[in-house]
Amino acid sequence: VQLQASGGGLVQAGGSLRLSCANSRRTSSNNGMGWFRQAPGKEREFVASINWNGGDTNHAESVKGRFTISRDRAKNTLYLQMNSLKPEDTAVYYCAAARGAWAPTTARDYTYWGQGTQVTVSS
Repeated sequence: VQLQASGGGLVQAGGSLRLSCANSRRTSSNNGMGWFRQAPGKEREFVASINWNGGDTNHAESVKGRFTISRDRAKNTLYLQMNSLKPEDTAVYYCAAARGAWAPTTARDYTYWGQGTQVTVSS
C-alpha cells in the first residue's frame, strides 16, 4: 500500500486547508483510514478516522467542529478538511490505512502510513 499525502502549507490562523491522501492500492478501499499529526517535540496524536464506507467517523476533541474527515472510495482518496485553523494545529499530518474495516483511533491499529505533509499555522 502506498499512501501519498498532500495539501499542506502555510496558512494564517482562522484559515482553511484541505489535505488529501491518495491510496495506490484499490483493495485498501475496504479498510478504515485515519489522520494523525505530530508536532515538534511531541508524540504522534490521533486526529480523525473513517470506516470503510464513510458511514462512521471519529474526530479528536481538539478538532471537533473544525476538521472533517471524508473519503471518496471511487477515487481511493482520503480527505481532511481543516477550518478555523489555530497555531496549535501546526504539525506534520500523516494519513494511514487501518488493518480492518472500522475507524480506529489508536496508531497500533494502522498498518500502512504515508510520508506526511507539513501544516503550519501562523498567529
